[in-house]
Formats: sequence, structure tokens, C-alpha cells
Amino acid sequence: MSVLPPVRKDRIIGQLPKCFNKGAALNTENEFHSKVKTACQQQRTGTVGFCKNVFDKNYKATIGVDFEMERFEVLGVPFSLQLWDTAGQERFKCIASTYYRGAQAVIIVFDLTDVASLEHTRQWLEDAMKENDPTNVLLFLVGTKKDLSSPAQYTLIEQDAIKLADQMKAEYWAVSALSGENVREFFFRVASLTFEANVLAELEKSGSRRIGEVVQINSNSKNLYATSKKKQPNCCQ
Repeated sequence: MSVLPPVRKDRIIGQLPKCFNKGAALNTENEFHSKVKTACQQQRTGTVGFCKNVFDKNYKATIGVDFEMERFEVLGVPFSLQLWDTAGQERFKCIASTYYRGAQAVIIVFDLTDVASLEHTRQWLEDAMKENDPTNVLLFLVGTKKDLSSPAQYTLIEQDAIKLADQMKAEYWAVSALSGENVREFFFRVASLTFEANVLAELEKSGSRRIGEVVQINSNSKNLYATSKKKQPNCCQ
């Protein structure tokens, strides 16, 4: 049996990370729920997560599905975050929906320099919700390429994005993969909120199993980094 290495120091979360915009946030509290703190003090274990501090200038659009995992430590508890990154192109829809099922968080991504891409997020959300219970999924609406958006352009599209996030019951963020702006903060936020939701759900089950099975995170985007080499089914050729 192999022993996992210690969680990296830059993956340790001791406090609930702040939201990006209080006008479109899933949780505006400054601290983790008291029940979650108590459960962690009782040394229960849990896993959830994904984070990447690297921008690939030679990135290619995701072919089908890519998978990543990153280990965190939240309130002293090991927690691994999984991300299933599904391609945004229409031809990959037939396989993408398979990976939505059973997700505890869904990240819908759009291009801050392309207003049309924001409108397309409605369809991606609808597709994702066909495979999940809306009351049990944390939703995040994320604008990418913030570094390419002018202040005036960003202000306009942000107003529409916040309105849409409110309609979706999602939390809004704006990030830049190139400069790294808000990327780390966003994924720490995803890990923390998903961890908290997972712990609270386990507590409601009266301790029927240990807190924190590996949690599946889905992201719909043509703007993420890695490329999967998995064979595509005939329906997507």
C-alpha cells in the first residue's frame, strides 16, 4: 500500500476564501459553517478538487474530456478536488453529458471578450442539469480572458454576467489564465464551498459513512488547457 505525500503548503486552506462579487455569490459568510468546523476538529477525512498554476501558451482545445486532480487540506482535513473538463464544441456534446452525472459542482465558462459565448452558457447549464438535481449542485459562472478585455468592455459584460449568474443561482468569477489573475482564488473557493457542502451533507446522514468521498467537478469550456487522447465515439466524428 502506497502512502500519499503531504499536501503542498500552498494548498492549505484555513479560512473560507472570499467570493469574487457579493452581488453574485453562493455564500457571503466570512467563515466556514460551525458544524463543518466541529466535524473537522473531530478528525473526519474528506476529498475534493482541482487547481493548476500553469498557463500553457501552446494549449489546444480539449478533445472530448480531460481529467485533473489536486490535493488540498481544508481546516486540517485532506480533501481532493476532481475536475472533468468537457470540450465546449458542439460535436462533443454526445459524450460530455456522460460526465455531468453525479457532479457536486458545475463550472460554466465563457469568454469575456465574446458576448455571444455568455449567452451560450444557458444551453450548457440546461444540458448539465438534465443529469443532476439542481438543489444538490453548486454552480459557478466563470468569465475567462480577463486580460484581453478592456475596462469599458469588461464593465458591460460583467453586468450581464452577474444578472445571468443570479438567474442561474450561480456564483460569478472573472479570471485570466494568462496572467493568473483570480485563478488560484477561484479554485480555492470551489474546493472550500464543495468541501463545506459535502461535510454538511454527510452530517445530515448521521455519520452513515466517513465525510468526503472523491467529488466530481464538471467544467464546460473550450478555454481550458490540457488535451485528452481518449478515442471519440462514432456519434462525435
